[in-house]
Formats: sequence, C-alpha cells, structure tokens
Amino acid sequence: MMTDFLDAHQRHWDDAERLFNAKRWANADHLYGLTAECGIKRLMLAFGMPFDAGRNAPTKREDRAHANAIWARLESYRAGYGRSTGFSLPTLNPFRDWDISDRYAHQANFDEGRTLAHKNGAAIICNLIKKAQREGLLP
Repeated sequence: MMTDFLDAHQRHWDDAERLFNAKRWANADHLYGLTAECGIKRLMLAFGMPFDAGRNAPTKREDRAHANAIWARLESYRAGYGRSTGFSLPTLNPFRDWDISDRYAHQANFDEGRTLAHKNGAAIICNLIKKAQREGLLP
C-alpha cells in the first residue's frame, strides 16, 4: 500500500479522540503518538524531506523514526525551507516518554494524565497541519 502520511495522521487523530472520550487510555495514547508522527512526516515532506518511492519510505533512516524521535527532525527541514515560518515546534518534546513498543504494555500503565499530555502534543501537530493546508502547503 502507498504511504499517505496525511490520511494516516487524520484517521489516527479521529480514532484517538474516540478512544480518549471512552477512557480507553492505552490505545488513545498509542494513537496520539502515531498521529504526531504521521503529521510531522507529512510536514517534513512539504519542507523537502527526501522520499524513496520504491521503498515507500523516507530516504534517510533518521526520518523513519517514531513520535519520540521524529519531533526534532522537523526542524532540520523547516530551517531550510522558505515558507516554513510559523511551523516550529516547542523544544520540549511531549512524546519524550512515548515509545512505539508501549503498544505491548499492560493497559494499567496508562492513565488520563499521561494520555492527555500526548493528546496535547498531537494537537500541536494537528494545528500545524491545518495551518499548512490554509497556506497551500498541503492539500
């Protein structure tokens, strides 16, 4: 299947919101991380991230990271792109305690506070995606 970071970003957010409202903290938390990761990668594409169509993945290994590591990568593309003003992320990564392997953790390890912090981080990316759409950088 072809990679579509924007669609993945939007559907992960929608499902995370449903799960959050149902107090399903573990799965909501996981999807907020995926929401952020996919949104950041879509922004990175808009700012010039190389993408290997044959492998259907970012060309650079460090650009294939997940939410906890990809947060800082946006700056490397944003800094060199003329229309990227207003797309910077907070220095403190809200996903620093999130890991893709948390999907294997017991659900008792997740609570509203942890999940809310990741929801807020994902919301930052959602707002940047909307800004990019308003400014014509994304469809």
